[in-house]
Amino acid sequence: MLSTELTSQQKRERTLKIINNVFNLNVIPKVVFELIKALDNPRTNAMELNKLVSHDQALITKILTVANSPMYGLQRKVTTIDFAILVIGFKELKNIVAAISISDALRNKTDKYLSQKDFLLHSYMVGSAAKKIAKDIGLQNTGEAFICGFLHDIGLSIIHRYMHSSFVRVVDLMQTERLTLKEAEIEVNGITHEEVGSILLDKWNFPNEIVEPVLYHHYPSQSQSSPTMSSIINLADFMTEALKIGELYLDRGVKLDELTFNKFKFEKELDAEKFSTNYKDLFWEQMEFVRFLS
Repeated sequence: MLSTELTSQQKRERTLKIINNVFNLNVIPKVVFELIKALDNPRTNAMELNKLVSHDQALITKILTVANSPMYGLQRKVTTIDFAILVIGFKELKNIVAAISISDALRNKTDKYLSQKDFLLHSYMVGSAAKKIAKDIGLQNTGEAFICGFLHDIGLSIIHRYMHSSFVRVVDLMQTERLTLKEAEIEVNGITHEEVGSILLDKWNFPNEIVEPVLYHHYPSQSQSSPTMSSIINLADFMTEALKIGELYLDRGVKLDELTFNKFKFEKELDAEKFSTNYKDLFWEQMEFVRFLS
């Protein structure tokens, strides 16, 4: 009798086919692409942007929520898109719009395998911590750090929504066979959630500065063009577990890459845990804002 067991390569090809189908579904609303296109155009003014955004009150609320969060430390409350552009800038606003919209479009119903509330909290906490770390070490592109962190696990959301039976199998293997998330994903899908997320972000024309840290957030040392940003996301992801605030059960036991140890001059994991305590207040402050993004 011939074996019907798929090889790892066949599983990977099957998963890639599903990812392509997701891309072809046009799950991202047309207004979002129009908005991103407008933000890319240097001639777009605040009035034109307001006109585009005005059709989506929920999106306006979320943009203003992020703008008013402790990440920006503004003394004056941001109440309009015009002011948001002034304090955040077009480029960062574009990334926030894209990240929030993609997160919303790919969100599935909560079930026992993935709580959407917990997933959003984790995404936002990693994004917030990444932005602050980037600022603290003197990087200019702190806005990109937030987006990389916010979208770092978007592959999990994609698999949960469009490959749900596979997601269930991955969780079952982790629980019954004591496999790591990566081991279970390779066994079931022939591909990891990092790869799934980065492939779709690339298809949606996100810049490589965001795609690569999403792909290598567990293994920054493999990153060719964005090792520092990948290390920041790796550390921010670790911090949610170290502080027990916004951690994701699927990521339990997340390890710091060797490059992350070197980049932040940690000799042992305990050093990273001590480093994390410097950000505990930021984590608690951000908790209040996440509920407005749900």
